[in-house]
Amino acid sequence: MSLRQDRKRLGEILVTGGAISPTQLDEALALQKTLGLRLGEVLIKQGLVMEEEILRTMQSQLGLPSIDLNRLAVPEQVLKALPENVVRKYGVLPVELENGQLLVAMSDPTDYFALDDLRLAAGMAVKPCLAKKADILLAIDRFYGRSGAEKAAREYAKKMGVTSMAMTSTLASLNAIEGEIIDEESTPIVKFLNTIIENAVNNQASDIHIEPIEEELRVRFRIDGVLREIMLTPISMANPVVSRVKIMADLNITERRLPQDGRISYLVGEKMIDLRVSTTPTMYGEKVVLRILDKSSVILDKEALGLSGSDLNLFESLISKPSGIVLVTGPTGSGKTTTLYTVLKELNVPEKNLVTLEDPVEFNFRGVNQIQVNPKAGLTFATGLRSILRQDPDVIMVGEMRDNETAQIAVRSALTGHFVLSTIHTNDAASSIARLMDMEIEPFLISASVLGIISQRLVRRICQQCAMEYEAGPLEHTLLEIPPENRILLKKGKGCPYCNKSGYKGRIAVFEIMQLTAGHRQLIDRRATADELRAYALAHGMKPLKQAASRLVLEGVTTVDELLRVAYVNE
Repeated sequence: MSLRQDRKRLGEILVTGGAISPTQLDEALALQKTLGLRLGEVLIKQGLVMEEEILRTMQSQLGLPSIDLNRLAVPEQVLKALPENVVRKYGVLPVELENGQLLVAMSDPTDYFALDDLRLAAGMAVKPCLAKKADILLAIDRFYGRSGAEKAAREYAKKMGVTSMAMTSTLASLNAIEGEIIDEESTPIVKFLNTIIENAVNNQASDIHIEPIEEELRVRFRIDGVLREIMLTPISMANPVVSRVKIMADLNITERRLPQDGRISYLVGEKMIDLRVSTTPTMYGEKVVLRILDKSSVILDKEALGLSGSDLNLFESLISKPSGIVLVTGPTGSGKTTTLYTVLKELNVPEKNLVTLEDPVEFNFRGVNQIQVNPKAGLTFATGLRSILRQDPDVIMVGEMRDNETAQIAVRSALTGHFVLSTIHTNDAASSIARLMDMEIEPFLISASVLGIISQRLVRRICQQCAMEYEAGPLEHTLLEIPPENRILLKKGKGCPYCNKSGYKGRIAVFEIMQLTAGHRQLIDRRATADELRAYALAHGMKPLKQAASRLVLEGVTTVDELLRVAYVNE
């Protein structure tokens, strides 16, 4: 079959091959428009197919060969057939040159725009072969040398006369994207920072830490909730790197004694990424943390949140009410914003006026009136909330209930016919009621306005590329509350290049939902403690975080270690 003459789309190939149904394809295509990702990436994110299944289906439907890159030796003349920046841009690898035709390893040979560009860049015919994306990225670094960040750091060290330099790179798939760089962007420091940001985005990191430690500058990424050291560079790079960040975020580069906050919009490939910037002085110099806000990485779908069947019904019941307060609680980085935005998406219809008050506005919603809090200008949560009430809202989202004034206005808004969403920082659902009382909200107002509280945590998913089964031991039986005579098989990841040897890839939320009933309201009215409220809720059917996490362990989604980390933290 000629791939050029018969340019089938990936969705058509997967449906014909039986990998997905037409309905699943339609849903994925609709989601693709929102996320701006390749269709294959969307399907994998949804958990509908594995990458191996996509490759097998394309192999059988298109008649393309697959190739194992781990043991492959590629001649220098073949590598030179494509420029390195093109190789890195498209995530492909030239592997063989024969009879004027270049064989190129690709994870998606239906990317026909890429194929056309590869033909132009190579100046010859190009034939694709199949390989996993992670294997291609590893092979690119193996054949083309160290990452762009390391190159830039070494270039700077050489320029500054630094002869001693400690550098390590522990993120196996660290992959620099090289592009056309204008003159003022060509300095080593600019290259270094650009590559660090692009690597972090491509590896789905949530945060970048750039910090001076004695005689070195350390770069770490937070991936799936865990910080990983990426590289160490000379301390001489610290001030120039921090200054570059400040310039990008429009901060005061001469102020090094006080913390500063800012924001950067940065283009990675075809995606516009928002970066929240925080600088703070430390003993060895200024530390920078960049929070990555990547809209394309978030799936706002209630089915994808991770709720069990009964909890999903409870969730739908809570958000279908015309008025009242629904609170979402959990530590920083537990997915609260994703849950709130998922609710907004469900409620966003032309018949309703939705208004949000956020700090900051993380994602833009079509049809939703989003307000950015600006305390310096006098726009706080409390003042903004008062203004919102004059805007004829049906649904109000307040980013966080931080103080008594905001909580008072939110409660009274709910009692006057508005549906209010917000977050609150507590350890569990029942403690949120106690927190409102601490804010001096009268119990009768709480019981009359609050519909329910959603408490959540994020657990890491087992990497499906290296998942392996094992028989549960006594500890697992005890934690999962399964009789020891019952044989059960659990899963864990052994570590592979795809997951950077961690055994985990991606995260999923676990929930406990406390819907207030008449019994709860009676307890609140008599100022019951959080422990009393929790005991009552559990006795009347509330499923705790531990139960939700245990379900995912038994389903092979996460591990016992993750169950221990999130569900036993308060026990």
